[in-house]
Order: sequence, then C-alpha cells, then structure tokens
Amino acid sequence: MPALPSLTALRCLDLSARHASFTKAAEALHLTQGAVSHQILGLEQLLGAPLFERRRGGLALTSAGQAYWAEIAPALQRIERATHDLITTKGSGGVLNLSVASSFGAYWLIPRLSGFVAAHPEIRLNLATHVGPVDWSHATHDAAIEFSAGAEPGLAAQRVLPLVVRPYAAPRPGRQPALRQALNTLPLIRVASVPDGWARWLASAGLARAVAPEQLTGGPQYDLLSMALNGAIAGLGIALLPDYAAAGALAAGQLRQLSPHALQADKGYYLRYPEWKAELVAVRRFREWLASLDAG
Repeated sequence: MPALPSLTALRCLDLSARHASFTKAAEALHLTQGAVSHQILGLEQLLGAPLFERRRGGLALTSAGQAYWAEIAPALQRIERATHDLITTKGSGGVLNLSVASSFGAYWLIPRLSGFVAAHPEIRLNLATHVGPVDWSHATHDAAIEFSAGAEPGLAAQRVLPLVVRPYAAPRPGRQPALRQALNTLPLIRVASVPDGWARWLASAGLARAVAPEQLTGGPQYDLLSMALNGAIAGLGIALLPDYAAAGALAAGQLRQLSPHALQADKGYYLRYPEWKAELVAVRRFREWLASLDAG
C-alpha cells in the first residue's frame, strides 16, 4: 500500500488551489509561505507528479493536480463537517443544510415542518431553494428535495411525494364554462418541469382530440409551479396543479377544479443526498421523519 500524505499537506494543497496562492494559503493556515511551499513539494514528490504550475501572476493547477484536488477536496470537507458536528453536538444532532424545490418547499414542506422541529430540537434545519437539479459536484447541501427520477450513482434517494396534477382555473363571472369549452377558450399554462403534462393529461382523460394542436404549445410556460398557480388565480389560463398547491386558493374561491381526473408524472419529489451522508445524524432523522408522514 502506498504511503498516505499528511493531513497538513492535503490542507495546504486544498487552500493553495482555492486561492491560487501559497501566500494566501499560509495566511489561512497560520503557517509561513515557505512551510506551505515545502508541504506541496513533499506531496509532489510522494505522488510523483507536479500539482501546480508556478507562474509570476500566481499558481495554476496542472491537469494531474486538478484531478487529484477534485478527489480530495470533498473528503476534506467531510472531515471538517464531521469534526464540527461531533464537537458541537456530541453526536446527538447537528445542522442539516437542505435544498428544496421552491414551490414544494412553500406549499408542502414548510406547513409540515413544525412537526420535525418539535420532534428534533437538537437539529438546526437551514433551507435553501433551487430551480432544476442540484449540481452535487459543487453543492454545499447535505440533502435536497428534488423533482427527479430518484437515485443516481453516488446519490441515495427516498421518495417523498408523487406529483399528481389536476386542471384548475379562476372562476368566471356568471355561469362557469364546461370543461371542453374552457379547454378551447383559455390558454393552457405549461410548467417547464413537466413539459408534456397537458398532452398526457388530455390523452389519459380521453380528451386528446378536444383541443387543437396549437393549444398545446400556444400557452405560456413558467419555470416554477408557484408561477403557474398564481397565473391561474390571475385568470391567465388553466394550470395543471397538485392539490397541495391549489388547496388554499380553492378554499378561498380563487380557483375551481375543472375536472377530478388526475395525472401522475413520471418523476416525483425525492429526498436525495450523497451516499456517504446517509448516516449523518441530521440526515437520518430527517429521512425517518419524512417516512413517518402521511404524504397526502
């Protein structure tokens, strides 16, 4: 087995790469610039490859250095995080940095979070939002609730909720138009995450021929489910919405459900996290709490 580099040498590499400077790395580590340079030279000798190109304007990683740093940087972050959590919580809780799809967080997760907070006061839950898939190669989150197909290599997944949608629109003055009339007179609001939603809903409802082809592509498209919800409330068209998002506006008389027929999307909302974080106390307890919920 080859000799392993020291943690000091790896930290010198990490900070030198981040700052493109031995001097700035030395300041962060409270070492001299010469000590950092010496650690890097020793690491290069151990590995048998140059890690940096020394330039007048600063440092630049070689291709070998870039590949090696990409592997060791996440490991150093894990060590730092695990050490911090153990010191501050003695293994009983910690911090959970969770990224959640914006609309799902606002309409489904946050109304239920008081249960988690009450059950686990030892865990501080920090929330961030995202649009689209999380870039796990750069993410600082511990976990994310994403609209996705589930697990991927290196990512574990637990389904939280399927996406089941029905058509909603704002009530109109006087007599409400029948479903077929509404479909042909109001724009069909599309959501970017489910681009074929309307075509699939119409087909499953036996209404594929009830709408002209240009209707399927002529309506507005929104990135966020919340935009589609508010667009429907504002009378901008018909939106396919999950009941949990539409329930408040429906109860307030701002929306009406045009049909009880539902479509379940191929993807769903999943709690996803790097496999190595599966047994972090905060991740495990949040995962168990989600599994205990009635996900309706």
